[in-house]
Amino acid sequence: MTASMSKTVVTERRNWLALAVLLVGAFMALLDTTIVNVAIPAIRTRLGASNATLSWIVSGYALAFGLALIPAGRVGDRIGHKWVFVAGLSLFTLVSLVCGLAADDMQLISARAVQGLAGGMFFTPITALIQLMFADRKRARAFAMMGATIGFSVALGPLVGGLIIAASGGDAGWRLVFDVNVPLGALAVVAAVVLLPAGAENTQSGADWPGLVLLSGALVALLTPLIQGQQEGWPLWTYASMAGAIALLVVFALWERRVEKAGGNPLVPPRLFAHASFTGGVVLALVYFAAFTSIFFTIALLWQAGLGHTALQSGLVVTPFAIGLIGGASQSDALAARFGRTVLVAGVGMVAVGITAVWLLLALTPSTGYSGWQLAAPLLLAGVGSGLFISPNVDFIVATVAPEDAGAGSGVVGTAQRVGSAIGIAIIGTVLFGTLRFSAGPDAVALAFGHSATLATAASAGLSIAAFVLVFALPKRTG
Repeated sequence: MTASMSKTVVTERRNWLALAVLLVGAFMALLDTTIVNVAIPAIRTRLGASNATLSWIVSGYALAFGLALIPAGRVGDRIGHKWVFVAGLSLFTLVSLVCGLAADDMQLISARAVQGLAGGMFFTPITALIQLMFADRKRARAFAMMGATIGFSVALGPLVGGLIIAASGGDAGWRLVFDVNVPLGALAVVAAVVLLPAGAENTQSGADWPGLVLLSGALVALLTPLIQGQQEGWPLWTYASMAGAIALLVVFALWERRVEKAGGNPLVPPRLFAHASFTGGVVLALVYFAAFTSIFFTIALLWQAGLGHTALQSGLVVTPFAIGLIGGASQSDALAARFGRTVLVAGVGMVAVGITAVWLLLALTPSTGYSGWQLAAPLLLAGVGSGLFISPNVDFIVATVAPEDAGAGSGVVGTAQRVGSAIGIAIIGTVLFGTLRFSAGPDAVALAFGHSATLATAASAGLSIAAFVLVFALPKRTG
């Protein structure tokens, strides 16, 4: 073997080890989008958290995560994606410890928002570094592994959370749901410093900070009344806040257009939305993630707070979804390459049918007679459909814009997905908690949560049906 061949082998081995570090990061960031759901009832009891607080704990993470994605990419272009990944993962690991030590609900909300911000920081460089380290078939293989990791982590979250709480008890258990990130994150940070390639791709690229501030303000102004409004009786400020959100979005759009005309780098390039299919695809991403992530929140509260089951039992209920998602994701890229958009249409259709079936089962069965086995088949169907859709959907949405805009388009879609998750939790939380009505009797809690969970699931089903309609906006092929 020549010296050059030996060097190539060593570099290739190093790249695959570096990929393993990146996948650990992806696993941690997206596991935390769903693992917390089964801990919500324990947090509610141990910290005396309000209903609005519970929604903020989940949606605050998703919102901050989504808002960090695009600027993290721009900063990575300037200083090197390796160091953005290391900084983001270090902050994520530290703040995970802070989450686990939170003494009250406000400390936990604040820490979760920073944790989401850190997650978005180190998630964006993963794609950029894969592009840098691999080419051709190896790159496709690396991205397939990333897609499988994403699906696996999102699906596995409720079960892992349930196992942790079952093994450690209520108070220690919900804290360990966050603390489990600490040793894994510390090891991953050290490995990232050693293994990831350094270097910046474009030292002239700059982040659109005014645009980020405007978009963040608009989304916070929208989410705050959605989450707090029901608890506070929908006072005047909630409507003023939503009106302010619309005004800020208008100002944001005008600012982005100005930045683009001046030859700058807008946070969300307006030219992308000149393509009707891209606009429809972004709305699809937002609505789809609002639909499917919110179902975990509803089931966790119903099963534990309403029916008195354990966190592990709650995690086991959604395990069929996890199994289906992993199975669907493993075949999605190959099927999408062969059958095109039909696979995504089928996937979203299965999710819509599955969630609608869950709603019907909850509506037609007395809440005292609910069984996880009743939900197994529809959740498995929805899981398979979600797996078929999640992995290839970004490629199909980005295929609607010019090749030179693919990177910007991917960032916008990723942000839409996370923002959709935040909005979904806000809407579903408002429906779930806003309709809780307790009556007298031994089954009062079960009946109240059964009624509210049915209405919340109906909202999730409606969102999934809307996503099914929107999926036809995508092109039939990516090439």
